Amino acid sequence: MNGRLERSALSGVLVREVVNFSSYWRSATFSSTVEPTIYLLAFGFGFGSLVSTVGGYSYVEFVGTGTVATAVLFSSAFPAMFGTFVKYQFQRTYDAILAAPVDTEELVTAEALWIATRAGVYGCVPMIVAMFFGLDPAWGMLTVPLIAWLSGFGWACFGIAVAGRAKSIENFSYIVSAVLTPLFLVAGTFFPISTLPHWAQVLAQFNPLHQTVQLVRHAAFGFIWTDVLRVGVLLVFGVLMWRVAIRAMVRKLID
Repeated sequence: MNGRLERSALSGVLVREVVNFSSYWRSATFSSTVEPTIYLLAFGFGFGSLVSTVGGYSYVEFVGTGTVATAVLFSSAFPAMFGTFVKYQFQRTYDAILAAPVDTEELVTAEALWIATRAGVYGCVPMIVAMFFGLDPAWGMLTVPLIAWLSGFGWACFGIAVAGRAKSIENFSYIVSAVLTPLFLVAGTFFPISTLPHWAQVLAQFNPLHQTVQLVRHAAFGFIWTDVLRVGVLLVFGVLMWRVAIRAMVRKLID
């Protein structure tokens, strides 16, 4: 039976994830934080030596705030896709969980909440690294974990939905190449969206990664009123992907 979201069921799945995470947190943390940090150092100091300022920011500041979205993506969508597929296809973990008083909606919700929490932490790493290279701290940065969590929840649900519809783990390469990579490249992380054609700028406004980049950048340098709309985009994205993920996993695990 779906639609109840009992606290005890959510807590049970979350506790299991925390206990399980304690056995592999080093490798997960390494993979989720080192790659975005390498992007920051490579682009920040590589292009930064050629381009002094971008959009009124130093290039290290520009990339340092932008790569937060990259860290969120790497620590949410990818673990959700591969982790979910392995758990239901090979380990049969979800079959065991659903044998307890937990339904599919509670299972998906708890998984997404846990992945989003990790993304909220990991997403801050590139920004912290950037502080050592010239990014000035600001009070607005205290909102970055929340921004990363909100974005991470949507991407976690996206990854779960993809895993729920994938017939094999090789199918993920299509999603990574055709969906995630283009969204990653036009998120405004490494260059301003204003340099793109007008149609691409319009489409970028529907890119959750772009909204994450802008929110983090404004958290560091000053919020503006349109950021409320950006939060709204992330909320809609999260809720929509949450429902899609639940539907996909119900068809996979129950039907």
